[in-house]
Amino acid sequence: MKYSDAELEILEAFENDEVEKAEFDNDNIKKMASQTYEKLNQKKQISINIKTSDLEFIKQKAKDIGISYQNIIQALLHNYTTGKLKINI
Repeated sequence: MKYSDAELEILEAFENDEVEKAEFDNDNIKKMASQTYEKLNQKKQISINIKTSDLEFIKQKAKDIGISYQNIIQALLHNYTTGKLKINI
């Protein structure tokens, strides 16, 4: 395995006990994780044009299962963007 100059410098420092240990800051890690989670889950309002019949179908499905139709649309988009849903176009 070939190491870069920077990696070799780190490895040498580690082997010579020249590496400074950093304090484990659990509170800071939790804060950063929370900020990351919030950033990834931010929502943006959009406006789209869809066929009335499609919207009515989604609204009826949402009513049948007791959730908002927006949640169904969000789930469809999320499942598509994460590769859980394939669309034939």
